[in-house]
Amino acid sequence: MTSTWRLVVVLGGICAIAGLALAGVYEVTKEPIAYQKKLEVIRSLEAVLPGLATDPDSFFLDMEREDGSSVRVFRSPNEGGAGVAGAAFQVVAPDGYSGNIYIMMGVFPDGKLGGIEILSHAETPGLGSLIVNESWKGIFQGRSLADTNFKVKKDGGDIDQLTGATISPRAVSGAVEKGLIWYGKNRDAVLDAAAGEKPVTTSGETS
Repeated sequence: MTSTWRLVVVLGGICAIAGLALAGVYEVTKEPIAYQKKLEVIRSLEAVLPGLATDPDSFFLDMEREDGSSVRVFRSPNEGGAGVAGAAFQVVAPDGYSGNIYIMMGVFPDGKLGGIEILSHAETPGLGSLIVNESWKGIFQGRSLADTNFKVKKDGGDIDQLTGATISPRAVSGAVEKGLIWYGKNRDAVLDAAAGEKPVTTSGETS
């Protein structure tokens, strides 16, 4: 066997061993990773639908949007199981200072916000990143399209901007407003307790 072929065999063996090792690590870690992701969803649902029971594995609805994409709507049943007490879904603000801001928002049947939770972002530390602060996120709780102008105060709206940072709050506020508009157009489908077995075509976008 020439030195070239010997090198090929050795490298092939190393690659095969590395591949098997990676596959083994994946098998060992995939369940803990999935569990942690589920916990993150549960925590966000508890934050945006305070006081309501939520289970991301059971009472949800996958809704198909006009562009062919889908949005998963997590729903909380009324006490006794009759009807829907609240719904939560993800929206995306594509116009953050440093890219997409992913937001979970909870809405009650009357169209009022239960709250918002920032799932992930890449905003400037100490400035735009302050959108994760409870004191700022809390200003959305209880607001609706009927009583709130979802623009920051600098733009003539009702939402506080952050000191030294306007772009991030503006992006979040705009995404939440679009989410509420989408909810209003699709409220009946979201609140249909019998729905959930098949995707539902909806109106408008959530981001």
